[in-house]
Amino acid sequence: MTTPIWDFLQGYLQEGLCRFHMPGHKGFGPLGCEEWDITEVDGMNSLYEDAGLIAWSERNTASLFGSGATFYSTEGSSQCIRAMLHLALQNRPAGTPPVILAARNVHKAFVYAAALLDFEPVWLWPEGENTSLCACPITPEGLARTLSTLHTPPAAVYVTSPDYLGNLADIEGLANVCHHWGTLLLADNAHGAYLRFLSPSRHPLDLGADLCCDSAHKTLPVLTGGAYLHISKSAPKELPAQAKSALALFGSTSPSFLTLASLDLCSAQLAGDYPARLAETVRRLESLKADLRRRGWTLAGDEPLKLTLDAAAYGWPGPELAEHLRTGGVEPEYADREYCVLMASPDNLPEDFPFAADSLDCAVRKNPLPRPVLPLAKGEQVLSIREALFAPQEPVRAAESLGRICGAPTVSCPPAVPIAVSGERIGPEALALFRHYEISPVAVLRE
Repeated sequence: MTTPIWDFLQGYLQEGLCRFHMPGHKGFGPLGCEEWDITEVDGMNSLYEDAGLIAWSERNTASLFGSGATFYSTEGSSQCIRAMLHLALQNRPAGTPPVILAARNVHKAFVYAAALLDFEPVWLWPEGENTSLCACPITPEGLARTLSTLHTPPAAVYVTSPDYLGNLADIEGLANVCHHWGTLLLADNAHGAYLRFLSPSRHPLDLGADLCCDSAHKTLPVLTGGAYLHISKSAPKELPAQAKSALALFGSTSPSFLTLASLDLCSAQLAGDYPARLAETVRRLESLKADLRRRGWTLAGDEPLKLTLDAAAYGWPGPELAEHLRTGGVEPEYADREYCVLMASPDNLPEDFPFAADSLDCAVRKNPLPRPVLPLAKGEQVLSIREALFAPQEPVRAAESLGRICGAPTVSCPPAVPIAVSGERIGPEALALFRHYEISPVAVLRE
């Protein structure tokens, strides 16, 4: 697999040119990586051009993912989310309203996109008991029922899979329903770039999604901010030609070439021994999961590279278990009141897995903590997301927000899944969730 961006950077360094161009560090600095950090010098094209070295590298990556087209982002999946929503809306049938049907556990980037693009989200709510804001299980049957209630098909259906707790949606089933109803399926696959390299693949593109974003940096050997926007081979043929403009609409004209080089080099690894290393990592993690179950731990989720511990079932609040792990030398990805999440990759050392097991083994089992069924905060939509997000706002204590109109989306961090969405009137259900996730203050419209 060729690495055109990396090869150019190496050649540029070997020339030893005097840098009378940006950036201001001129290749020197305390980090040690400054020499590789350049701008669009002669021979290196812009990220948003359809030709040149970057486009060559993107084609390499598209061949690895089996996509119709793949495009780079140096601003994470947030840029890709906005771009793929823009593409779906831009290509909706003439005369149909700008509506996106979305599972409620969206990242806040989706809400910001709704404000910027001025579309109306219609929410898909979790089916069955709701015990975490991060999860929103949607079945194909439930999706079909919702689609049957709409006057016209939405511009797209939008799901987050995998979610933060490691739950994988039935992408194949959801895609079949979407295509039956004549709409696109968009997948926020930020946590699942590696799914393509399992055997068999479990990547959304291979299961029928039309567009998806991957945060390459979350699970692949890529610097933070590196992401992909993928367009399926079966998606409308207009989309690839419009994708660069859609990304440029939301992206900086000064992308990080360090991040671009890492995306370029990642493709060479993916074309090499990465699938074998991934398979071995999955085996190690499955062995760890089986061992933990034998020791009495309850696990959640079915994503191969996530270890989601049901801390509450073991008698621990999630943040306390996370602190216990840190004390033992293990830094987890995320914790809330019920769960503690660890993420692995092929770049974890083999000894990391038994080390984590030993740290967890030191956690004394206690009586299970009560697990409340969380209410669905179906707030009344008083204003559009765009109107509310750009209106004057003020912070108030969460306990004093009842009846106020949400300004900025109020989220449980770090997953950034909204409890209240801009333009919704905050009801008692949202207040209960604010208390559960210990969120305060809340941004509301100024009265």
